[in-house]
Amino acid sequence: MKKKKKEEEKKNKYHKEYGAFHNLGYIAVRMYRYDKMTALVIALAAICTPVAAYLWTFMAKFVIDVVTRKDEVEKLLFIIGITFVIQAVFTMLQSYMWSQWWRYIGARFDLIIKKNRKFMTMPFEYLEDKDAMDCYQKAGNACSGNNQGVEGMMHLMENAAGDFFVVVVGLIIMGTLSVPVMAGMTVIAFITFLIKNRTNKVCKEKIWDPLATWWRKDDYLNRTFSDFAFAKDIRMYGLKDYLIRKYREVSKERLEASKNNEIRWWICGLLGNLLWMGASLGLYAWLIWSVIYRDLTIGNFSLYLGSAATFFSFTDSLFGKVTELLARSREVDDFRSFMDIGDEQENKGEKIPAYTDYEFTFEDVWFQYPGAESYALKSLNLTVKAGEKLAVVGLNGAGKSTFIKLLLRLYEPTKGRILLNGKDISEYERSEYYRLFSPVFQDVWMFAFPLKANVSMKDAAETDEEKVKSCLEDAGMKEAVDELKHGIDTEVLKVVSDEGVDFSGGEKQKIALARALYKNGPVVVLDEPTAALDALAEARLYEDFNKLINKRTAVYISHRLSSTRFCDHVAMFVDGELAEYGTHDSLLNAGGAYSEMFKVQSAYYIEGGEADESENKEEER
Repeated sequence: MKKKKKEEEKKNKYHKEYGAFHNLGYIAVRMYRYDKMTALVIALAAICTPVAAYLWTFMAKFVIDVVTRKDEVEKLLFIIGITFVIQAVFTMLQSYMWSQWWRYIGARFDLIIKKNRKFMTMPFEYLEDKDAMDCYQKAGNACSGNNQGVEGMMHLMENAAGDFFVVVVGLIIMGTLSVPVMAGMTVIAFITFLIKNRTNKVCKEKIWDPLATWWRKDDYLNRTFSDFAFAKDIRMYGLKDYLIRKYREVSKERLEASKNNEIRWWICGLLGNLLWMGASLGLYAWLIWSVIYRDLTIGNFSLYLGSAATFFSFTDSLFGKVTELLARSREVDDFRSFMDIGDEQENKGEKIPAYTDYEFTFEDVWFQYPGAESYALKSLNLTVKAGEKLAVVGLNGAGKSTFIKLLLRLYEPTKGRILLNGKDISEYERSEYYRLFSPVFQDVWMFAFPLKANVSMKDAAETDEEKVKSCLEDAGMKEAVDELKHGIDTEVLKVVSDEGVDFSGGEKQKIALARALYKNGPVVVLDEPTAALDALAEARLYEDFNKLINKRTAVYISHRLSSTRFCDHVAMFVDGELAEYGTHDSLLNAGGAYSEMFKVQSAYYIEGGEADESENKEEER
């Protein structure tokens, strides 16, 4: 068994099985940490449920005994009155208990926050790993509703506590009638539990787990249908029918899974009902025989019959809760497996000293993407000096973006090391290291925040508004901002506010540049910062480049070699290797790969103006 479990975990490196009891403890601790009152709610369930389950069964027995013995009416009224008082008290307690569901919802939201924080702080490499993203999807499913995963287990703690004590009381009652009858009913309920548990386990492993990729497809298609960014292309290229057809194809997989799931559970329910029918017939036969041959009173007949039905029902329910608990535990496994991926490394390591200059050295650095057969970067030895402006150029797939990802520490080298002022960057806190960089990425995304928060990347209340205005002006956005009704307080996108605005591709790149200027990190990384700018805006950016960067270190990625002239040095990458390094002029004179690439591009400049190469660009790994 252990060998099989190890083989399963080896097959899926992002999935672990912690066990139901371990998961119960995990969820219980987090519930208690979030809200200590949840312990009281579960205690109330353990007390109130058995009282509510057996109260009227006992009252019926006493009433029948009083009537058959022809006792005084006062005694009968007393019994009924006491029963109603007890009922009223426990009804109020149960009503309070049932009104506390919001505490479980709050605990689930707290775990969702932890999951999202984990996603935003886990090593970046996992975000490009399909298996890791499937693991994240399943973790999200485990937090997606009141009765699934983590919150489902919380409710089961409450419900199972009540059912457990109902069964304990039932065992005591039924034991006074017949131990074999009690044992037989328990065995039948246990068999029903085994059938349900097996069905649940098979359905999860054979039906729902393989759908993790389907959920991502479904989410992507639904976002595509409604995302404003795709709206123009959908209309102009007539993609409606194609997308609907794709969605129908994807839906078939989900429908087939639902069909298989319902068939399995129908068979499971049928078997359970047949077993319950057999148990009921046996119980009636035993009680009737006891009345005829063992002088069982009518009051006790009523007590045992009602108690047996309650006992079997709650025993079956308890075992059902165990089945559900194991199912929820498997979903909690999904949640915890994601939470255990990698390390949240942003706060691990040393603080970075307050250097005045920052020099980065790549020492024999190799990098291979997970699952890739070849290295994306090979034996790289390169120093980015403090205050230097370095242009990184090369064809698609040459290794430029990989170099940047390693410099930014979004990935760790497969071999070799990267030094900051002579010390391995892996020894520093990630969050500290990230503060060194002011990046402008090629793909610019706006957040549904006010414009000023999109520049400062801080809460609006913590934002220096004058600095925001200055940075936007330096980035060439002053005129566009002046035209906005609410200026830098304008909401971006219509997700939060109906008055929200969106910006053109060029404006987004300028906002991204303003964002980098506001952060004012000692190292600026520009990944195709002019890809969406018009020629005049690009020319102005180049003219103001030194002013914007000031004396900071700058690393500039570009496909347009004409833009490398304002940089101190150029690093030419070919097939993952640093092929050439030098100044723009020295590399032209060398007559190598850089010179050849520059001549090819120059032909386009001379014949018909600068070609728009952005159409041909593909995202590098």
